[in-house]
Formats: sequence, C-alpha cells, structure tokens
Amino acid sequence: MKDRVLSGVTLVAFFMAIVVFNRSFPLALNIAIAFISALAVFEVIKALGLSDRWYITVPSMTAAVLVQFCEFQQANIFIYSAFTACIFCALLRHHREITFKEMAVVYSMVVLIPLALQTIVLVRTLSDQHGMFYALVCVFSAWIPDAGAFFAGKLFGKHKLCPEISPKKTVEGLIGGVLSSVIILQLVGLIFTYGIYGGERQANWLSLFIIGFFGAFVSVLGDLSFSLIKRSCHIKDFGSVIPGHGGILDRFDSVIFTAPFVYMVTMLLPIVS
Repeated sequence: MKDRVLSGVTLVAFFMAIVVFNRSFPLALNIAIAFISALAVFEVIKALGLSDRWYITVPSMTAAVLVQFCEFQQANIFIYSAFTACIFCALLRHHREITFKEMAVVYSMVVLIPLALQTIVLVRTLSDQHGMFYALVCVFSAWIPDAGAFFAGKLFGKHKLCPEISPKKTVEGLIGGVLSSVIILQLVGLIFTYGIYGGERQANWLSLFIIGFFGAFVSVLGDLSFSLIKRSCHIKDFGSVIPGHGGILDRFDSVIFTAPFVYMVTMLLPIVS
C-alpha cells in the first residue's frame, strides 16, 4: 500500500512538473509520452516472449517514439507505412522463428498504444492557454477512478466484478470509482474556475461530468482489457518499474482508453468555456 501511494504521488508530481515547464520546454510532454509509449510497447513484446527478437523490438519501439513528435496525420501514415514494411520484411526473413499470429498481436499493439497516448499530446493543441490542463485531465480521468475504485473496493468490496479476468475488482469498487471521478473532476473545475482564475475563466461542468462519469467506465474497460492480455500471457504484471503498481502498462493501461475519449469529448465540448 505504501509503495503504491508513493509511486502514485510521484507520477502525479512528474506530470505536474511537465505542466509547470511547458512554456519554457514544450517538448517535455512529447518526450515523456514517447518514453512511456516505447516502454509500454516493449512490455507487450516481452509478455509475448519476443523481447530478444531485435527485428521486432527495434522497429516497434522506434515507431512508438516517433509518433509522439508528429502532430499531422500525414506523418503518422509515413511512420506506420515504414513500420509495416519493416515488420513484414522481418516476418518473411524470420518466419521459422515467429508466427504471423504473434506478429499480428505486436502490430496491433504498436498501432493502439502509441496512437492512443498521442492524444495526450494532441489535446494540448485544442487550446493555446489551457492545452496542458486538458492533457492533465486525459491522465487524471483514468487515475482518479482507479484510485477511488481501489480504496472503495478495499473498504466495501464484496461482489466480484470480473473474477475470471481481475479477481480483485468489485462492483462496489466500480461504484466508488465512478463517484470519486465525478466528484473530484467537478472539484478540479471549481479550483480551476475560482481558485486559479477567480471566475474570469469558466470550466464546462457538463464536459467534466461526461468525462468523470463515462470516463470511469472507459477506464475500467482499459484496465480489464489489459488484464485479459496478462492472463493470456500467463503473467501477473507487465513489469516492475513502478513499485506497488508493476510495469508502465499496469499504470497506463486505462489511460490508453481514456485519453482518446477525453480528446473526443473536448473537441465537442471544450473543458474551458
């Protein structure tokens, strides 16, 4: 418990520091997401038992990094076209060492993870003044319900949610996660509106409610989806780089699902009116 809380606080402080230094060093966010994306892709490859295949790890991690520095669709098309060529050339050359099914899983993850995390970078462009606030919401909309569900499940959890996929998750934990997500994001809106801007800027309460309520369910979907992948690979955690949490993917699995959701909501209903 102590390691989990300490690691969580450290991660929050890390992202807050990126916000503080955004104006002086805007590439900090791109670099952080690129690092997270590359490690997450590597953890999937390692879970599949393919980490010693350089012809898979090198192009996969390279693509995961480069995507985070491209804010135009044409650049993404170029990166993934080159990645596709590399992967299939490798498959033709090493077809005795790796199956098409294994390569297909790697390919899908190299598409899903970097592009999903890229929305944290892209959401910043939706507002010159408040883009980094949007980026924080992308991350916190996953972590807040996760923390709420963890503590609610510890205190009140009795009914299993998906025992065959994630035995520790409970219905009570899910309810606690949803409630904490809605309440805390509304409080964040209040702090932003009155604590930071003294009422001169107005948070969009409807947007924050949609993100808080529906985002909590999206967060659980991401968590359970990657838990299913772990069970398929017969592993408990994707890694051990974050004490109390596991690997990068164990902490960012839900972010991979919530970040695109927040991006879409923010495009339709900007968080700051």
